[in-house]
Amino acid sequence: MLSRLIALACIALFAAAASAQEIVTVTTRGSVTQSFLLTVPQAPQAVALLFPGGDGTMRMRMENGRIRFGLDGNFVVRTRGQLVERGIVTAVLDAPSDQARGMSDDFRLGDKHALDIARVSDELRRRFPELPQFVIGTSRGTISAAALGAALGERFKGVVLTSTLFLWSRGGDGLSRFDYSKIKIPVLLVHHASDSCFVTPYPEATKGTAWR
Repeated sequence: MLSRLIALACIALFAAAASAQEIVTVTTRGSVTQSFLLTVPQAPQAVALLFPGGDGTMRMRMENGRIRFGLDGNFVVRTRGQLVERGIVTAVLDAPSDQARGMSDDFRLGDKHALDIARVSDELRRRFPELPQFVIGTSRGTISAAALGAALGERFKGVVLTSTLFLWSRGGDGLSRFDYSKIKIPVLLVHHASDSCFVTPYPEATKGTAWR
């Protein structure tokens, strides 16, 4: 029994050493703040800014000494550990403090969002000056990723869009009017061929002319 407890303790210590996690908050526009969940592997190779779907509100906080947040079932949130295992620093973005009820499509496409993320990029570059930065979004988070790839492309090495919100929905225009030619850095599309969501149809991802 004692040997088993020692083994479990060693595993826990190894896991803690392998990656460190914290909530980071930066000031962006006046009194507006932008928080993100930062996870750092033991031997970082690159940095990925992750944008969840939905309205983007994760409500990151500390409760009884533990990090708490929502959207833990979202694709980029629940799979971030797989990136960390491969040496990728992950920064999962919350909605900024002035968008506590959630980010609209127009906000994700706008200048204020770009300024917020530019400040996040600055903070990540301060911490990891030699590492390349990438932007990854899923579902409604692809609006952010695509818009930031266009507006802040000089900061990033590439954009990854997973289950891209190609079409209009009741929540907004999505990327239905977005000019993809404004993205001058590499774009990787990740889609499931059997995606049944009507606003993220797989055939839209196969239209190569939209990406030239």
